[in-house]
Amino acid sequence: MDDVWNNFDLVVRAFGMTVGLFLAAGIASLAVGLPLAAMRVGPVAVMRRAAATYVTLVRNTPLLMVFIFVVIALPRIDITFKSIESFQEDAFGQVFISAYFFRATLALSLYTSTFVCEAVRSGINSVPLGQAEAARAVGLTFGGTMTQVVLPQALRATVPPLTSVLIALLKNTSVAAAFGIIEAAARMKYFNNRTTEDVQVFLLFALVYVLLVEVVSAASLVLERRWKAAR
Repeated sequence: MDDVWNNFDLVVRAFGMTVGLFLAAGIASLAVGLPLAAMRVGPVAVMRRAAATYVTLVRNTPLLMVFIFVVIALPRIDITFKSIESFQEDAFGQVFISAYFFRATLALSLYTSTFVCEAVRSGINSVPLGQAEAARAVGLTFGGTMTQVVLPQALRATVPPLTSVLIALLKNTSVAAAFGIIEAAARMKYFNNRTTEDVQVFLLFALVYVLLVEVVSAASLVLERRWKAAR
């Protein structure tokens, strides 16, 4: 363990990368998942079927295959993100130096957004139908009904399932270790290759993962209690 403590800055950077992936993919997943959920319950049949097809295909595909598709397959068919990756390197310098950071975030977001969609859709279905009918009766459009009446109520009901989705996302960031991202899992493997105290290194990294998950759980609990008090 002396090697770990003497290079503890590498551990901090690795978990910083893990948290960075989690935050970037979490925000992107919410940004994609909410419109998907609206499409799935919307009145336009084509959009409803398209969203259902996307969710079914991606949600039932292993995350590793999604990573392979985004990181390896897309560049081979000349679908690249050079302008975004160049902006990323210019804006963040050495923090997110690998171009794979954007691709890992994209893969995680595409995968997690489908679970966000289903969690939010279940919350939308829990809102009484009369709420939407009353909103439409006073002249609100479908978009206005969703954003002003249905979604604010649905999100309160989806805090527990969304928390589970985000916790899964936090742990799924470890898949990025296989694709050039030096996050916590990759750094743990690095230390395991340099020491015979594999169990101690594993327990240290596992403990930090547990602490990060507890932070997410505590934040969701605070949000849930605050929204209940505001009712």
